[in-house]
Amino acid sequence: MSEKIGEKSFLKKCEASREASFETRSAPKTERKFELNFEIRPEIKPQKKYFISERFQCIMNKLVKSITMSFKSNSVQVVCLSVLGFCAGVFLTCLLITARRPDFRHGVGGLETTAEPEYEENLSSLLADVENDIALADAAEDSALTEAVLPESDSIITYQTYRVKAGDMIGFIADAFDVTQDTIISVNNIKQSRLIQPGQYLKIPSMPGIIYTVKKNGETAATIAEKYKVNAEKTAFANNISLDSELKAGTSLFVPEAELDWATRQEINGDLFKKPLHARYWLSSNYGWRNSPFNAGARTFHGGIDMAVSQGTPIYAALDGTVTAVGYNATYGNYVIITHHSGYKTLYGHMKSTACRKGNFVYTNTVIGYVGSTGMSTGPHLHFTVYKNGKTINPMAVLN
Repeated sequence: MSEKIGEKSFLKKCEASREASFETRSAPKTERKFELNFEIRPEIKPQKKYFISERFQCIMNKLVKSITMSFKSNSVQVVCLSVLGFCAGVFLTCLLITARRPDFRHGVGGLETTAEPEYEENLSSLLADVENDIALADAAEDSALTEAVLPESDSIITYQTYRVKAGDMIGFIADAFDVTQDTIISVNNIKQSRLIQPGQYLKIPSMPGIIYTVKKNGETAATIAEKYKVNAEKTAFANNISLDSELKAGTSLFVPEAELDWATRQEINGDLFKKPLHARYWLSSNYGWRNSPFNAGARTFHGGIDMAVSQGTPIYAALDGTVTAVGYNATYGNYVIITHHSGYKTLYGHMKSTACRKGNFVYTNTVIGYVGSTGMSTGPHLHFTVYKNGKTINPMAVLN
C-alpha cells in the first residue's frame, strides 16, 4: 500500500513540475495577446503528448530502479550465478567430448585387395533346397504341407512348411512343433538366426535332429551315429539305409536326436565372439567393398572391420584361444593373431603396443594390446579380422 501511495505522490510531483514549467514557458505578453489567443489552440495536442511522454519516462525510471535494486539482493545474484555456472559446465562438457571423439573419417586402414576373396562355400547355394518348398507354400496360402519320406513306421519323418509371422523367434517355433532349435537351423541351412523375416518359409521335420553332410567316402550310419552319440539303428532306418552302407562324400542324411556343436550354434546365433573393445567406438569401415583411403577413386575389398576409438584404449581377445603370432608389418603395424577352436582365427592390427607373447593362452578378459595407428592407418583405430578355415568372414555376423 505504501508503495502505491509513494508512486502516486511521485507522479503528482512530476505533473506539478511539468505544469509549472509549462506556465512559465507559455506566459502571455500584452502586445502579443491576439497572437497567443490565435495560436494556443493548435499547441494543446503537442503539450499533451509531451506530458504523456514525460509521465512514461517517470514510470520507466521507476521500473529500472526497482529492477536494479532487486538484482542487488543476494538471492537474485545466487540464482543468476547458478544459471551462468550451469551453462558454462554444459559448454565445457560438450567441448571435452568433441575433443576426445576420434574423427571416424581418418580412423581406417588394413589390408585391401582388388578382388573379393573366394569363400569356402557359397552361402546362397545352401538355401537352394528350400526353394521348391517356398513355391508350394505360396500356392497353398500358408497351409501346412506334409510329405512322407520313408515307409510308415514309428520312425517315419514328415515335413511341414511353416510361414514365419511377425515376432516369431526360432526358439518359439521349435517349442510349438516339439523339436529343437538346432533342428530348424540345420534343416533350413540358417546361417544367422537373427535374420529370419516375417513371410519366410521354414521346413519343420516331425522329429528333432540335424542334417549331416558326409565329409569323406566310406562313412556309414553307424559311424555317424557314434560321432553324435545317438541310436545307430534309428539313424539308419530314418534314412532308409543299412547300418554298414558306405556313403559317398557330399551325401546328406537326417540324424535323429543329434545336436549342433557349441561353436556352430554360437556362430549362427551371432554370439560366438565378444567385441574386442569394451569401450565405445565408431565403426569407421565395414567389411567388404569400400572407397580406398590410400588410393583416391579406387574401390577395394576390406577384409575386416575398423573400430575407431581413442589411442591407448585396451584391446581384448574376442574369444578364448592361443596367441600364434605377435609382430609388426607395413600393413597392420603392430598386430596379434589368435587361433581358436573350430577353424577360427582373429587378427588385431594397428596396435600402439602389444601386451602378449606367442604361445600365451588368452581369455576374453585378457588385454592383448592397446589401440594405435601403426602401419597403413589414417588414425587411431583397431582393425579386426575373423578367419574361418583360412577365409575371411564378416566379423559383424559373429560378434555378440
